[in-house]
Amino acid sequence: MGIEEKLPSGILLTTVEKVAGYARKSSVWPATFGLACCAIELMSAGGPRHDLARFGMERASNTPRQADLMIVAGRVSQKMGPVLRQIYDQMSDPKWVISMGVCASTGGMFNNYAIVQGVDHIVPVDIYLPGCPPRPEMLLDAIVKLHDRIQNMKLGVNRERQITELEQAGLRRVPLLPGLQGPAGVTLPLVQQESAAHKDSEPAHGHHAEVER
Repeated sequence: MGIEEKLPSGILLTTVEKVAGYARKSSVWPATFGLACCAIELMSAGGPRHDLARFGMERASNTPRQADLMIVAGRVSQKMGPVLRQIYDQMSDPKWVISMGVCASTGGMFNNYAIVQGVDHIVPVDIYLPGCPPRPEMLLDAIVKLHDRIQNMKLGVNRERQITELEQAGLRRVPLLPGLQGPAGVTLPLVQQESAAHKDSEPAHGHHAEVER
């Protein structure tokens, strides 16, 4: 007996956004980008113990045109940066990125000229996964969180409104000074407010010239 036996008259009401989100999250094909030791944990996540196939992700695409999720596992060198960006550009839309490990997210212990200090300098990142290296269970948790984001993604005009709301929510997390408003009524972050207040307190150049005279 399946779920259809539980539905009244075999009719299910939903929205186009929910159907599209469910289809997208259930058919994510990863374009694995293993660069260092994090790739070993990524391989382990695809093994029988953790079994990525439960999420319909057992097919690691060998071509970016048939993939929509890039898992950057390991440090990204300056020479590898253009290659990573080219692969990302060739992936099908909509596409997502998981930055796996501290080296991919921030450069990790490799704070030097040869390593990119965060893959978000090259491609937009949806999920940051900490750890050195993160265990397969942590990767599965990041994938579940990404699935939840894909499921709740809006379409069309609603998508643009959702992006604006998320940007405003990000600004609200920054320490704010009450009473100071930015353009279009948006409250400025504390750093921007201090900068604006400093500019307002500076006298004009002409005033300096009069004082010097």
